[in-house]
Amino acid sequence: MAPERMADRQDDGRPEPRPLDAIDRDILQILHTDGRASIRSVADRVHVSRANAYARINRLIDDGVIRGFGARINHERAGQGASAYITLKIVQNTWRTVREHLRTLPGASHIALVSGDFDVLLLVHTPDNRALRELVLTRLQSIPEVLSTRTLLVFEEDDMDPEP
Repeated sequence: MAPERMADRQDDGRPEPRPLDAIDRDILQILHTDGRASIRSVADRVHVSRANAYARINRLIDDGVIRGFGARINHERAGQGASAYITLKIVQNTWRTVREHLRTLPGASHIALVSGDFDVLLLVHTPDNRALRELVLTRLQSIPEVLSTRTLLVFEEDDMDPEP
């Protein structure tokens, strides 16, 4: 690889994302609303050829702008009736280790390193309060780097993602 391109690479080896133009932003909005939209549909809606739409979507994936495609799930209907945000205080400089532990937890759907009164915010979905209690008291509090937790039960949630 040419030395000038090495400087344009991120820590993970991928190239730095290129600036997005209006067509790229339109493609992102379409795919955000409907991740199952066909290349033809996307191309027609942004007024480019299918080849151009395909190339742009692949570039957005290669640049890490699009991280993946997935389904928006109604957790309650899927048997995950208990949801909670859990805040964690962790030992300083142990974020990467804690993150790896949290990724293995059943029902964990979002993990964020944050600033403020706590260090980590974790969103979990479990079948019921018993499973939630088990997750917090047994799994989370057994991680050596976790100093404390606070559980905030979710009574109702609203998916802010656009409806297809």
